[in-house]
Amino acid sequence: MSAQLYNPSDKHATAETRALYSSMQRLIGAGVIFGHHDDTAYGVEWKFDNDSSDVKNVTGTYPAMYGWDLAKIEHDSTKDINRIPFDLQKKLVKEAYQRGGINTFCWHMDNPTNGKSAWDTTRRTVADIIPGGAFNGVYTDYLDRAAKYLAELKGKDGEPIPILFRPFHELTGTWFWWCKNTSSPDEFKALWQFTVDYLRNKKKLHNLLIVYSVADFDSEAEFLERYPGDNYADIIGFDNYCRNSIPDFTNKLDKRLALLDVIAARHHKLACLAETGYLNIPQADWWTKVLLPVLSKYKTSYVLAWRNADTRQYFAPYPGQVSADDFKKFAQSGQTIFQNRLTPLSVYGKPL
Repeated sequence: MSAQLYNPSDKHATAETRALYSSMQRLIGAGVIFGHHDDTAYGVEWKFDNDSSDVKNVTGTYPAMYGWDLAKIEHDSTKDINRIPFDLQKKLVKEAYQRGGINTFCWHMDNPTNGKSAWDTTRRTVADIIPGGAFNGVYTDYLDRAAKYLAELKGKDGEPIPILFRPFHELTGTWFWWCKNTSSPDEFKALWQFTVDYLRNKKKLHNLLIVYSVADFDSEAEFLERYPGDNYADIIGFDNYCRNSIPDFTNKLDKRLALLDVIAARHHKLACLAETGYLNIPQADWWTKVLLPVLSKYKTSYVLAWRNADTRQYFAPYPGQVSADDFKKFAQSGQTIFQNRLTPLSVYGKPL
């Protein structure tokens, strides 16, 4: 990235949000910021324990980024989709911010047209919830509830905590109601623009950095087909999981990160690997021999591993797991940024 620093797409972004965006740009080349979804809420064989983290238990430090989900806030639920009480989630977001960490939210929002899950693709939902659609009112109610919650995420001086907000993720896939099989590119762009404008202008949330995160893509045109425009995104990226074939994963990751570097530079955005992981990490040296060599070639701002649900589904190691020693090397490589490296940098523009 050039020496010139880009401004957030929200011209009224808060001071802390602007500082975070600048800090993340300055860190390009210093290491990839590492994140983990629901890291401090639960892990393998523990749940809701104070100061717990599988990442910290292995490396001695927290991740630098903390992923969360807004899902179920649209119903005024007391718990999110992974059964974390929202009151606890709010506390953990604040703690992450206080230690100088970065918080990011996705939203597996239930289908506003029928109340079914995010994975319900039986309707052309997007057309029904954009302005003029029969369920636009339901959708704005969902946004109101999310905005109320997001507005409660404040630091110790009452300042809004900056959030990397990643709506409609994996939009080039076919498994969510907002994916490409249930909407046209123009409908999707209208939904994205309405959502961001509503949160910014109507709800006055100026602490959001917007993340545009696709699933599979093989060309710049494919990546940008549903892109809502530079005024509606700050960070661009994709989700890419390691399945059965390591060569297939590395080849796709390499090609996509290379494409992303070009697109990000052209659009003056940060690039990220918004979700990744290898289910239960069966390869002992996966972190330093598979993931890191590809990541370190590109100007990737951050990478986030998915959650540690239980012993059957986890994406970060826990003590004793076969890749734990290698993950510690990954954390100490100098090519990654965990909380211990991020905290002294005061990425929000003021000492903690």
